[in-house]
Amino acid sequence: MDSPNIRKRAGELLSLEGKVALVTGAGSGIGRAIAIRLAEVGAAVAVLDRNGDGGRETVSLIERAGGNASFISCDVSSAAQCHEAVERAIVSYGRIDILCNNAGITVRKDVVALEEGEWDAVLDVTLKGVYLMSREVIPYMIRQGGAIVNTGSGWSLKGGPKAAAYCAAKAGVLNLTRAMAIDFGKHNIRVNCVCPGDVDTPMLASECRQLEENPEQFMKEAAQRPLARVGTPDDVANAVLFLASDMAKWITGTSLVVDGGGIA
Repeated sequence: MDSPNIRKRAGELLSLEGKVALVTGAGSGIGRAIAIRLAEVGAAVAVLDRNGDGGRETVSLIERAGGNASFISCDVSSAAQCHEAVERAIVSYGRIDILCNNAGITVRKDVVALEEGEWDAVLDVTLKGVYLMSREVIPYMIRQGGAIVNTGSGWSLKGGPKAAAYCAAKAGVLNLTRAMAIDFGKHNIRVNCVCPGDVDTPMLASECRQLEENPEQFMKEAAQRPLARVGTPDDVANAVLFLASDMAKWITGTSLVVDGGGIA
């Protein structure tokens, strides 16, 4: 086969032309990178975030590059807001083919130091939000099939220090992923989980501040993994694109670790 045909086939496998994607927590960090990457390969993207300025900036970045996106304000911990956001996306685009449940927050405390309200906030956004958004989107996906990609964490697979609520929430995201894959595979809905390690995002910077650590030392320690660097949002976005595309059309109920070898 000549190289033009190979490139054409590769492009077809990764293309999301004609697809509609909904990405939560897309106002910054990993969520923004996911929204931009999916738009770059042809998807129309509904950008969801409770941060209006950040969400609109993501839309602007996509539109300036020639993509199609719109911002929808949404706090994923609210059932009413999730319902309204999905209804708005359906009105705008008529369908949802890809759901990326990416929104999450963290509080870096152990169970003794953790306040009940902090526990509730982390679980409500990071785990309950996956349930609420999936509950709203799946009935529409059943019409034509679809792909759901949940953002887990390396701490979906192992524990971490001073992160009790976050570890619990992300472990829940991974097993919820498996459960949804089992329940909805018969409708040609694939559900997978991407599990990043430390990624250079505003959330990682927030963790550094919460732990009152020296930023330079914190990032140096975060880079202590086989590939010897902290991840970028694009590293994770590329993995999400793979799981959302036809390249992964027989992959469901699994997790893809994107951490530079940290868990290894």
